[in-house]
Amino acid sequence: MKNFFNSMTGRVFLVLLCGMLGAIALTFFLSDSERQRTISEFRDVHQVERAEQLTLALDALPGASREAFLKTAKRIGLRVESAQSGTREQVVPSDFALALRRHLGPDFQVTSLQPSAADCQPPHRKRSTDNANTGRTLNCEITRITLRDGSLLRMTVLPLRSGVPPLRGEFLLALALFVCSIGVLAYLVARMTMRPLKQLAQAAFDLGRDLNHPPLTLAGSSEIRQASSAFNAMQGRIRNHVQQRTQMLAAITHDLQTPLTRLRLRLEKVTDDALRQKLVDDLSAMQDMVREGLELARSMASAEPMQRLDLDSLLDSICSDATDAGQPVSLSGRLGKSVLARPNTLRRCLINLIDNAVKYGQSAAVNVASEAAGAVIRIRDHGPGIAPDQLTRVFEPFYRIETSRSRQTGGTGLGLTIARNIAEQHGGSLTLRNHPDGGLEVILTLPQK
Repeated sequence: MKNFFNSMTGRVFLVLLCGMLGAIALTFFLSDSERQRTISEFRDVHQVERAEQLTLALDALPGASREAFLKTAKRIGLRVESAQSGTREQVVPSDFALALRRHLGPDFQVTSLQPSAADCQPPHRKRSTDNANTGRTLNCEITRITLRDGSLLRMTVLPLRSGVPPLRGEFLLALALFVCSIGVLAYLVARMTMRPLKQLAQAAFDLGRDLNHPPLTLAGSSEIRQASSAFNAMQGRIRNHVQQRTQMLAAITHDLQTPLTRLRLRLEKVTDDALRQKLVDDLSAMQDMVREGLELARSMASAEPMQRLDLDSLLDSICSDATDAGQPVSLSGRLGKSVLARPNTLRRCLINLIDNAVKYGQSAAVNVASEAAGAVIRIRDHGPGIAPDQLTRVFEPFYRIETSRSRQTGGTGLGLTIARNIAEQHGGSLTLRNHPDGGLEVILTLPQK
């Protein structure tokens, strides 16, 4: 799950999901606010109309019948009682009083009074005049109405309950289904958007392993087709460049074989034995450099197809051949799986590494194991190791730690370069480290698919 949200697909999914949910929440808030405002306006109009009807009904009744009528009439949100004349109360402006005065006409006098905490108590609660209630905002209306016969009424308009209704199970189920559908839609959009980028990333990874990998299919939107076309053109240019460089290097190394062979034949005619031996040694070094240069050219662009390979059998065969040749080579561990590789190319890589270990470290201990990184092959020698600042530079072409020109000590400086090229062609890696118990350890990692 953590890897998903660290990916571009997961981040686009979160952005889309949060954006949609935020838009839905804002829409719900605005619509609910508008609904509450509409309901509030409707309640105000309804209260004015009920107050008007109640006032007209009381005005039409004889004074003696009004108390009985008030006891039996339904007055939801209204409280009406007779008022005493001469009582002085503070008059305040009120929209409710103005609206009721317009509905009743000039025959009635309507005055808005300042409410008290006791007046605003709901009828089902006990009235209280405690000081604790006086500091609250009073939201009821107190209206004094003078009927046409001169009678006074004191009408209290109490606020109606506007609490949030409880959430029903059907609403919660519909909300959950809606959120799930939004999440699925966001995931599909994120996946559809990121799929072309994943294809480009995979194509770039495959290009590093195989320059002859089939080009991308031109499909999708115009931008994706344009990017795929540009990638295919880039792959073609890189392939042509590498092929030209490889062909040039291979041609040079191949053409040098003939004059070097003629030189060796002519050196046999040198009468001075010491001089002849020095010239032959130099010529042998040149032939080895030419041969390894040709191997380097082959390692840059191998045309050998990838196939399933039993790595345990390959290592056993290489180590057995080395042992038969008198080299101190041992093999331990077992992979138990096949890997996707180029058999001849991988064999050349392993032989180079084992030969180096025997040549510079007197022995080679080979171990193979399956780890999280893939199939890991460790080749350890018992030599002096390499200085830490040289562990990466030895992979550079023609770089040698030993500055001597002697083939017994210096080599050509191409063996590790060739081995690393082959490892990278297989999608793996090649690293060096000084073993804690002494000697140099070469770690070859190959992907398991």
